[in-house]
Amino acid sequence: MGQPGAKLARLHIPGLSDIPFVGPIVFGQDILVYVALGLAAAISYVLFRTKAGLVIRAVGDSHQSAHALGYGVIPVRYACVAFGGGCAGLAGGYLSLAYTPQWIENMTAGRGWIALALVVFGSWLPRRVAIGAYLFGTVTILGFAVQTKGIGIPPQFLTSLPYIVTIMALVVISGNRALTKANTPASLGQPFVPDR
Repeated sequence: MGQPGAKLARLHIPGLSDIPFVGPIVFGQDILVYVALGLAAAISYVLFRTKAGLVIRAVGDSHQSAHALGYGVIPVRYACVAFGGGCAGLAGGYLSLAYTPQWIENMTAGRGWIALALVVFGSWLPRRVAIGAYLFGTVTILGFAVQTKGIGIPPQFLTSLPYIVTIMALVVISGNRALTKANTPASLGQPFVPDR
């Protein structure tokens, strides 16, 4: 605990990583950044282009109807929760292996709350959630960049900036009821009890 550990190496793609300014940002990241992008694309594909995705969305939108059609609502829910837990574990691994190559207590610093807010911000669409995640990540890194430039902004404000932006985004989104309910699963948070 508190000891530096092994850090994931950044990938170097010959030719692409050497492009000024854009190369190191886009093509010089560690493997988990590219895994996250691929995972977002794969989730979007599965949810909206496959039968399994149709079943998942059916269970989320109307679990009674999905049950009436013969789909196992509880196994689908367990599988989705397990997959989400695996993704959360991957994110935790990223924090301790790439972002800060060590483990310290409370290292998440409320990022789980930002992740939940991102789902609402992205209106439950994987592409929008990924875009929102990179937007909030940019705000976080911007705070560090401003501190290194020596601009006279209090560091406490810069540290709180991602949370302020998250709250502002949620306030804006919650003002639009149609957008909030557009893709929200209708059975979200409702217990399922099979009738037969």
